[in-house]
Amino acid sequence: MKKIGLLSFGHWTPSPQSQTRSGADALLQSIDLAVAAEELGADGAYFRVHHFARQLGSPFPLLAACGAKTKTIEIGTAVIDMRYENPMYMAEDAGAADLIAGGRLQLGISRGSPEQVIDGWRHFGFAPPEGMSDADMARRHTEVFLEVLRGEGFARPNPSPMFPNPPGLLRLEPYSAGLRERIWWGAATNATAEWAARLGMNLQSSTLKIDESGRPFHVQQAEQIRVFRAAWKEAGHTREPRVSVSRSIFALVDDRDLSYFGRGGESEDQIGFLGGNERAIFGRSYAAEPDILVEQLKTDEAIAEADTLLLTVPNQLGVDYNAHVIEAILTHVAPGLGWR
Repeated sequence: MKKIGLLSFGHWTPSPQSQTRSGADALLQSIDLAVAAEELGADGAYFRVHHFARQLGSPFPLLAACGAKTKTIEIGTAVIDMRYENPMYMAEDAGAADLIAGGRLQLGISRGSPEQVIDGWRHFGFAPPEGMSDADMARRHTEVFLEVLRGEGFARPNPSPMFPNPPGLLRLEPYSAGLRERIWWGAATNATAEWAARLGMNLQSSTLKIDESGRPFHVQQAEQIRVFRAAWKEAGHTREPRVSVSRSIFALVDDRDLSYFGRGGESEDQIGFLGGNERAIFGRSYAAEPDILVEQLKTDEAIAEADTLLLTVPNQLGVDYNAHVIEAILTHVAPGLGWR
């Protein structure tokens, strides 16, 4: 295990039990948590993106703010739903945020997950062309996004421009060199993991995937990672790809931890259905004393296969408690898994 980061869904609710009661709370606390995580020595601060929900939505203002407030920690997403994205405008936003962060962006993108509304991407002005599904549209948006991130000119300049142009065809600006290699695909199946590998994207594997064999979640996820790496090698890419997995892991080190998570929770995989007909398997959560956690996590085959572990955090419990959750893992659990 080379890197450990946090993954926040950025929930908010006006409930008096929540420490995050508004969109402003969610955004400002996300920045504060990224700063705190960096100070604790974590490697990354990643944020989930959901539309039409009381969660983090448009990611680039947040990523830019986190980049401006931190110096070393990776800043990323897991994941941006590409059905909603104009890939040209997204490339400009991503380039700007990456330059502000000094080249630390790690953008997780994907087809997206079940939504709060029906065909929400239509409200953003997108519709699949004839014969194309919304998933096909997301992959097409991704291909365009990846192409323009190469930084090569493609647009014919105006012969009478308002401002002087460099010679040749023009590219989107601002351009951030190296960002193309820091794009990740959130894959729910082995086939989409292979597709991501062929296009030279890193792999993000979440706390759920489509059930393709009936075996335990971590076993299926480990197999997905091996399929991805084999496809990467076959594609002939020269750099080493990165792979992350997400987990809910809580070290019980004080009374607060016992109060919130000491009842065991979901200690077994769960089976559900996505979109009404796709059988999905959801990975278990972990909550135990640190020495027990280390032994449990050593048997997780996907964690062993990945180079990056993203810890899902209960952001509505506030920045201080979430910093405590991260610190407990980094101090009492991560060294036992080979981190640093």
